[in-house]
Amino acid sequence: MPESAVFTRTPTDRDRRQDVLLAAVMLVGGVISAALSTIAGVYGDEQGPMWWALLVVAGISLPLIVRRRYPAAVAVVIALVMFTSVTLRVPEIYATNIAMFVALYTVGAWMNDRRRAFFVRAGIILGMFIWLIIVMYRDAIDEADKADVAAGLFSPFVAFMMINLLINVLYFGGAYYFGERSWHAAAQRFALEERTRELEAQRELTAAQAVALDRVRIARELHDVVAHHVSVMGVQAGAARLVIDSDPDEAKRMLAGVEQASREAIGDFRQLLETLRDPGDGGSDDPSSVGLADIERLAQASRDAGLPTDYTVIGDPVAVPSTVEVNLYRIAQEALTNARRHAGSGASADVRLRWVPDAVELEIVNTGRSVGVLRPGLGQLGMRERALASGGEIELQPRPQGGFRVRVTVPLEASSGFESRESQHPGPDGDQLSDSNAERGAVR
Repeated sequence: MPESAVFTRTPTDRDRRQDVLLAAVMLVGGVISAALSTIAGVYGDEQGPMWWALLVVAGISLPLIVRRRYPAAVAVVIALVMFTSVTLRVPEIYATNIAMFVALYTVGAWMNDRRRAFFVRAGIILGMFIWLIIVMYRDAIDEADKADVAAGLFSPFVAFMMINLLINVLYFGGAYYFGERSWHAAAQRFALEERTRELEAQRELTAAQAVALDRVRIARELHDVVAHHVSVMGVQAGAARLVIDSDPDEAKRMLAGVEQASREAIGDFRQLLETLRDPGDGGSDDPSSVGLADIERLAQASRDAGLPTDYTVIGDPVAVPSTVEVNLYRIAQEALTNARRHAGSGASADVRLRWVPDAVELEIVNTGRSVGVLRPGLGQLGMRERALASGGEIELQPRPQGGFRVRVTVPLEASSGFESRESQHPGPDGDQLSDSNAERGAVR
């Protein structure tokens, strides 16, 4: 347990009021006990005067007021008063024994220094037993002249002494045991309360993290959808403006692309809103959700926007979770969007979806401008988050000969019987990219 959570017991105002009440009750009971003991003559001719008994009652009652604040000092004071009382034959034994029991119990139940608590109790108990043995020995010597008492191993006197010894063992042992039990019970309550506070704090933290993660997810989705479609529309609208006078038909085709991109943007926004409104009850996936099959459409949209883009699938596709499909689709979308924005004129892109026995790999390479210093932005952050959410790894690296590459690998369950093959647009080097595409890469 950390230092800030170390268990200590501190009396409350209610505890202090109860101690005052206990001291008052003990004082009244002690006075009554002293009066009755004096009348009864519990010590016979050797009995001390009653005013001694009243002093003893005050000596064992008043310290109880601060028993929880100074348990060791109170126990020592009461032990000394008790020792003096019995030694001087003060006519009061009942309230004194009760006060001694309470004092020993308090040391075990309330003393925060557990090592010191042990030594205080052990010292008092050991001292009391040594004193008891001395008294028993003295009494035995005094009774030795009485033949009817000393005769036999279990004479009445010896039996009486053994009963006294047994009572004291139970008396001091009970005080020690119940004090320890009280301390450990309080420690367990404290640990339970501390754990409850930690769980409540963790619950609040988890709720805050859930809200933050939802905000990040919404921001990522909005960035991907807006950046992609606005980029396509901007490129095509700019190209149409340049050729509208010289080639009206080409300008019309480009404007039709702008119209198509706007419709797709509205569709993506609608899908995003439906996802946010979904209660998340574990139902079937939305059939309109994008997936790996839609990456080819991304490549076609990239070509229509003026960036020559090849698309290749290598290997035999297998079923993957819909979350992984959406994340890979968005990574490809962001990579192609960055390529159109940063690669420059004359650039091209190559998209490859590669299936291997234990993973699916998506790679997007673009040619174009050289990248000197990689400047992370929201797009790169979103791609890294999507790769991590899918349980995969992603590489974002500039190519030495110009351009950029993105490669994300998502592990799948191990399986056999996979046979690699290229399904579309094989490159000149089989399943490896040609010199211009050899750097398996991505976009900014």
